[in-house]
Amino acid sequence: MPELPEVETTVAGLRSVLQGSILTRVEPRRADLRFPIPVDLRQRLTGATVTGLSRRAKYGLIETDRGDMMIFHLGMSGRWRIDPAEIGAHDHLLLETAPRESRQGHLLSLNDPRRFGSLDLVRSDAWRAYAPFTRMGPEPLGPDFDAVRLAAALRGKATSIKAALLDQRIVAGLGNIYVCEALNMAGIAPTRPAGKISRPRLTLLVEAIRDVLSAAIVAGGSTLRDYARPDGELGYFSKQWRVYGREGEPCLCGGTVLRRVDGGRSTFFCPKCQN
Repeated sequence: MPELPEVETTVAGLRSVLQGSILTRVEPRRADLRFPIPVDLRQRLTGATVTGLSRRAKYGLIETDRGDMMIFHLGMSGRWRIDPAEIGAHDHLLLETAPRESRQGHLLSLNDPRRFGSLDLVRSDAWRAYAPFTRMGPEPLGPDFDAVRLAAALRGKATSIKAALLDQRIVAGLGNIYVCEALNMAGIAPTRPAGKISRPRLTLLVEAIRDVLSAAIVAGGSTLRDYARPDGELGYFSKQWRVYGREGEPCLCGGTVLRRVDGGRSTFFCPKCQN
């Protein structure tokens, strides 16, 4: 599943071709993905100018001059394609932009073979009240995420620190790959009770989360299943993975990476340096 760095990379790629462009064609090619696509999506966005692109957790936000914002989620296998050579059965939304000044127009497609993604449309001044966002914690790369706030959110929790970090109410946008990586970087066992981690260790964890996400964004995300950037290039952060997907291989500390399954998810960790 595309996680925060992949969505951030996707938004940056879309921004390069959509920012300031007029949408001359908005064509949903089916009625739903994971949820129904708004029936008035075409009417409300065709002819609109894109005024901004941003991200909230694992969602991308596309704002227009009509006061409408399209919110997309890539689900398990979704990705945007810019000027694809051909349109296939899994291209479920087409956006076309008009040429302007020295810039050419583009055709973009939202491709989602497994259809676990979503498309929605809200008013730009009300996006913070969008139902999934109202339950989310702070952005891990934002100013509201620090050891003090994390300690408060974890206080009294007996659940494992890994499960807590995957809870979007604690911190928004973290997924399995980057939680495994950050816990290894911070030297914290994924099974340690979340409410019993000291403030100094939480400070190291916050720094590790920021560092691993920032490095992944620079690398264009991780290549996992069908993920690719909008320009078709693959993300290369997988080449920097410390533990994820490396069961039986050596950890940087000299220990051996192990794998366990928790709640249907694989957890990769090193018992030598994570405690």
